[in-house]
Amino acid sequence: MIYQITRKYCLSLILLGVMLVFAQIAKAQDTQQADKHFNEFEFSLALDEYKAILDQGEPSLKVVQRIADIYRILNNSKEAEFWYAQVITFAGADPSVYFLYAESAKRNGNYEKAKQLFLEYSKRVPGQAALAQQMAASCDTSMKWIRNPRPFRVWKEKSLNSDGADFSPFKAKDGLYFASDRLQGKGEAQSARYAWTGNGFIQMYFAPAKSDTTWDKPVALPSAINTTYHNGPAVSLEKDNTLYFTRTRAVRREIKKNSDPTSWFQGAEGGTHINRLGIYTAVKKGSKWKKVKAFKYNNTDQFSIGHPALNADGTMLYFVSDMPGGLGETDIYYSERQANGEWSSPVNAGNKINTTGRESFPSVGADGVLYFSSDGHMGMGGLDLFKAIGPHKAWTAVENMKYPFNTSHDDLGLVMDASGKTGMLSSGRFATDGFDDILSFVENRLPCTIAGKTIEFVADAQNRGKKVEQVVGNVMLQITEAGSDAKPIELTSDAEGNFTFPVFAGATYTIRGAKPNYLTQTITVSPDCRNTTDSVKVEMVFNRDTPNRPIVIENIYYDLDKYEITAQAAVELDKLVQTLKDNPAIVIELSSHTDSRQTNYYNQMLSDLRANAAVDYLVLKGIDRSRLVPKGYGETQLINKCKDGVYCPEDMHQENRRTEFKILRKVNNL
Repeated sequence: MIYQITRKYCLSLILLGVMLVFAQIAKAQDTQQADKHFNEFEFSLALDEYKAILDQGEPSLKVVQRIADIYRILNNSKEAEFWYAQVITFAGADPSVYFLYAESAKRNGNYEKAKQLFLEYSKRVPGQAALAQQMAASCDTSMKWIRNPRPFRVWKEKSLNSDGADFSPFKAKDGLYFASDRLQGKGEAQSARYAWTGNGFIQMYFAPAKSDTTWDKPVALPSAINTTYHNGPAVSLEKDNTLYFTRTRAVRREIKKNSDPTSWFQGAEGGTHINRLGIYTAVKKGSKWKKVKAFKYNNTDQFSIGHPALNADGTMLYFVSDMPGGLGETDIYYSERQANGEWSSPVNAGNKINTTGRESFPSVGADGVLYFSSDGHMGMGGLDLFKAIGPHKAWTAVENMKYPFNTSHDDLGLVMDASGKTGMLSSGRFATDGFDDILSFVENRLPCTIAGKTIEFVADAQNRGKKVEQVVGNVMLQITEAGSDAKPIELTSDAEGNFTFPVFAGATYTIRGAKPNYLTQTITVSPDCRNTTDSVKVEMVFNRDTPNRPIVIENIYYDLDKYEITAQAAVELDKLVQTLKDNPAIVIELSSHTDSRQTNYYNQMLSDLRANAAVDYLVLKGIDRSRLVPKGYGETQLINKCKDGVYCPEDMHQENRRTEFKILRKVNNL
């Protein structure tokens, strides 16, 4: 009997062992299948496989990280953040995961959390500390932009969007072109799914215009444009009825790099084919598209060219490429149309535009400005929208479009009207699955008022070293809005120095004031109005232009026994820079004074150093050194009783530690 029980028990153990072996084999086979899908860039299929593996038992670092990576690749930052939080709990997790975790948190708008994760990454990977700290600082900048948004209203175009990705709109006279990976049809008639995303293949659509801002139901373009693989985005040149569009070709794989048709994702190893983009043109004849032709410089066997954009007259073609010799993962290039109609060899747009990251989705607004998206220039998360500053070929810088044009999600495919006040863009901000939507925007400026007063400060006859406010009436004033073509507004402050200007919240204004016997002054104001009834109060402080009359520069402080310019001192010296620019004919003495403590020799030496440091700062800010005379007075010009041997409180010593300037002469030929 005991023998039989033992025999049954042993048999059960054997059967259990066999089952465990088969389970392990099955799990290994499942992992191999999931890895195969991942390496073939079939991410939607790989995701299902990896999740099924998790249901079979204890999670592993590899499987959890693969799930996190897939969600990141699919732009589903919400899920990516959650899964990277799990990855870092594994003892063997690579420190680089902290950076990916931080990026995902940033893309979700969790800026404080992202900032801390970037700083943690800088500690764990000291070699990347500079980048990590820069990314942490960008989180602070993003929060600042959200707190002070640009005056634009943004909304989702419900009639154009689907459950998939809809992006890169382009307005034509009779409607709107855009790209979408929406699934068409139902049941067996439904269009094929792309294993990368689980959606359809990217196709070009056209929505006929009902009005300037409304459209009929979008319709897919015919097979001349839309092949069974990816097609889009596109741009239309109406004067010759030509559509310039992106088409993707699957090329047999020879190198370890793959291209997402919209973002050039750097994929994993493996796979038999690679996506490469080319630009094609098609001419519309009546209701049909004909003469499909490849762009002269396509070379899909070696690299991608896509995302076409044209200027208004069709003489300049911008596009994106990862061709050899670029500055980053993808760069913006341009070609010029020659007299014979051919396009010139591609030219890299240069390092003002391109970075080591991804520049993509260029567009030329009706205002003539080059717009594009980038994750290489510092932004709010994912791809941010930027505008190029300066003329074509001579760009001087790029400008982040800020919030609400940009968010923590991908923002791309901008269409801007000639006024720069309305248009369309693509963004993932309203999606929970990482897919982009087409949005419209319009300037929505809140009117309010600047209420100001023109004054000067004069010595108080009753209190030595003190000053009192005095009205400066009848000052000629001019206000200009930064970036606006509107004519400056001019008026005169009244006899009591009062003035008001109508302004808009969020804009930046420069107010310039002039009156005989006073130095011209300029101030900059950015009204933070919350209601139309708000009034922003400002003071314009004027100084007389009397030669050899000392004018104290307020709030200039130096660290004890030091002469380096502090951040606080720089703010006040910047005001003097503006005064010198507003009054180019004056030559000044810039003087530094100490209190009576320390020896006469030491104080003289320290004040000389401080005066020279202040002059050097002004020169660095663009003021000609010939207009500046540094002078240290040490303790020789005390303005109160606090000389050697006399006890004084600290605030009285501070009165003596001052920086002044006085006009030495005016040079009329400056």
